[in-house]
Amino acid sequence: MVYFLRHEAREIAWHARILNRFVNIDTPMVRARLSDDHEGIQVLVYTPDKPELFARTCAFFGRTNYSIADAKVYTTRHGYALDTFHVFIPEHHDGDYRDMINFIEFELAECLRLETPPPPPANGRISRHLKHFPIAPQVLIRPDDKDNYYVLSIVAGDRPGLLARIAKVLADYRLSVQSAKIMTLGSRAEDSFLISGPGLKDDKTVLALESALISALRI
Repeated sequence: MVYFLRHEAREIAWHARILNRFVNIDTPMVRARLSDDHEGIQVLVYTPDKPELFARTCAFFGRTNYSIADAKVYTTRHGYALDTFHVFIPEHHDGDYRDMINFIEFELAECLRLETPPPPPANGRISRHLKHFPIAPQVLIRPDDKDNYYVLSIVAGDRPGLLARIAKVLADYRLSVQSAKIMTLGSRAEDSFLISGPGLKDDKTVLALESALISALRI
């Protein structure tokens, strides 16, 4: 039910066309297409779920200067990650969309096959506005309504690699991302994540996690 609530009908139809013959694949599959508004690229990642998958995906987009505008992270009942990203192309890019789509499909799939730890987030250029008017990071972690997972809410200044920085900290604390909602309003990012992990039941660990996130997000 959560999947159908979070995805639009066109996205669901796209997923169904792709996945109807590849439900039980063993290796990562990445598919991309031009978004309906022609202002970015939609990327589908379907693979057996594993630790650091979200961090590895975000790190890839950060290194290649693709800005993540939206991420819908979902884990199926049979243990597969079914994640959809809407990314904006790098500024001043004058290449063909087909080349970009082919690049993402091949290179991201190769990246997700690796068993090595994800690389550290790249340091991107911070906008002039954000340099002069920085936004103090805000981090809040609380149990969800059913007390099964925890909700992580973040407000911070938007910058290249922001999501990769968040994902890296969560991976360091061995936390799993069940779902994510990304919202960018100008230079202000308001992101929320549904996360899980045994360490979240310990108050000291939660305080340390909040501190680590604030340090990673501070400009």
